[in-house]
Formats: sequence, C-alpha cells, structure tokens
Amino acid sequence: MSDIQVAVAFYEGRLGLEALRSGPSATIADGSRIYASGGGPALNVYQSITAGKTPATLATWYVDDIDQIVDELTSSGVEFVRYDQLEHDARGITARAGGGRIAWFQDPDGNTFALEADV
Repeated sequence: MSDIQVAVAFYEGRLGLEALRSGPSATIADGSRIYASGGGPALNVYQSITAGKTPATLATWYVDDIDQIVDELTSSGVEFVRYDQLEHDARGITARAGGGRIAWFQDPDGNTFALEADV
C-alpha cells in the first residue's frame, strides 16, 4: 500500500480482517500489518512505493457462500471489478474456468484480490 493508514482503513474497516500484529516496513516504523486469513496463511500488507503496480490477482479467498460474502463486502463499501470480456451477474460474480464462481475487487491502490467458490 502507498499509505499504511489507508490500508488499515480498508483491510480492517471494509474487509473486516483481524490484524495479528503490526511492525516495520523498510524505513517505516509501523508500516506493515499481518492479517489473519481464514485460519491458514496470513496476509502481509505493507507500505511500499510499488503498491498497485501489478495487474495480477495478489490473493484469493476460497469461500463457501460467495453471494453472502460479496453482499457483505458490498454493503461495507467494497466495489467489485467487472471485466469487459466476462459476463457478470448483478453482484459482479462470474463463472470460473473449470466450474465454480469468482468475483474480483481492488484495494485503494488498485491491488486485485478474488473470492472463489466451487458452487
């Protein structure tokens, strides 16, 4: 993230992630956060001048009820990305290659994340 405080507002406030700890990032004393991520690997968010520079999806959360999660995130102000080459439903969810469904969203720097479900 280009600004760790903006990141905290998004990841904690909008996504509802729990910060496990904070720490330094390069020369910024309190420039990173480690977030719990569904009991598995954690998400490390840190302040960086290269934030938002990759078009790739940085992380994907696999969920049981994608409709519910998309609705909850939408109500907290998260906007879902719609790609012109894909058909999306009213929520912004599209069919995933090989079956299932997927929806993408971006953080304030334009880093892309996805939610996926098998049904």
